[in-house]
Amino acid sequence: MKLTLNLCIFLVAFLILGNKSFSLTDYQIKKICKNEKRVSSCIKAIQEKRSKLKKGDLIEIPVIPYRR
Repeated sequence: MKLTLNLCIFLVAFLILGNKSFSLTDYQIKKICKNEKRVSSCIKAIQEKRSKLKKGDLIEIPVIPYRR
């Protein structure tokens, strides 16, 4: 019974949240790029990545190591 309940909850959550991708808004993009040297090129690059993500294409996300 518990296994069936967990499976049903998982399937419902998967179906509801499976197709949604959380992309950045224009305001968030401007906020990220305000400290860059070339603001316009930064905004354009992030907007292109956002459009590729919405289409379902793979994008490359750089990982910045944490430094203390």
